[in-house]
Amino acid sequence: MNFSLEENISLAPYCSMKAGGKAKYFCLPKTAEELISALRYFREHGEKHIVVGNCSNLLFTDEGYDGAVIIAAGIRGSKSEDGNITAYCGETLSSLARVACENSLTGLEFCYGIPGTVGGGVYMNAGAYGGEISQAFRCGKFLDENNEILTLNNEEMDFGYRKSVLNRKNLVLLSAEFACQKGEKAAIRARMDELMAKRKASQPLEYPSCGSAFKRPEGHYAGALIEQCGLKGLTVGGAQVSVKHAGFIINVGNATATDVIALLKLVSDTVFEKTGVRLEPEIRVIV
Repeated sequence: MNFSLEENISLAPYCSMKAGGKAKYFCLPKTAEELISALRYFREHGEKHIVVGNCSNLLFTDEGYDGAVIIAAGIRGSKSEDGNITAYCGETLSSLARVACENSLTGLEFCYGIPGTVGGGVYMNAGAYGGEISQAFRCGKFLDENNEILTLNNEEMDFGYRKSVLNRKNLVLLSAEFACQKGEKAAIRARMDELMAKRKASQPLEYPSCGSAFKRPEGHYAGALIEQCGLKGLTVGGAQVSVKHAGFIINVGNATATDVIALLKLVSDTVFEKTGVRLEPEIRVIV
């Protein structure tokens, strides 16, 4: 093996909610080659496995993960060439936006402040403030279930609201290329600063969370519905519906994954009973 492998590791420190159980096996590859090697190893040995990024939008249950958790957040790096930016899967979306800005390229400003990685962002077609990954994604290199590397373009990704072809196909992103347009560096920087200021003013960034807890229901806003139902501040154990932004569930005091999952269900059920709108979690619960 040309990658490090640990056993019985707590996942909570690696997850933005700071909750969750242990992984049977744990791997933190530093290069795409190590990631490929780890995937081939676990597949050859028939071991259950999952590849994740910053774990900013997912939650492992308190029972943990009976298999291998491969965190690809250490596979960093990006470069700009001919108006395109190529980035490895572990590069953060904020770093992607900064690289674009440094090269006077516009189109990725919305990524600034999103806590996830390029891999996670492509997987779920991450977005904010009117922008989505699908708008800039040009193509990506993936490892398929047969351990072969293939390239998919934008059309082949079948992007939708917080989803892509990766939700249903066993593909792992290695790197992605994004198409940008030439712009003025000062204007790009100003837009990024504006979006970050909005985040700090409206979101409970001082607490552990997984970002927006629920997907936006058609014709509504999840946070507004939750607030309308009087659920701000609702608490289960150490998990709470944020008083600052009702669309966030935060860890206010040693919350367990079970607390968070119970609060997600309670909020969804209550909003449905009072408004007839069913909120669907945006947080991925991994079992």
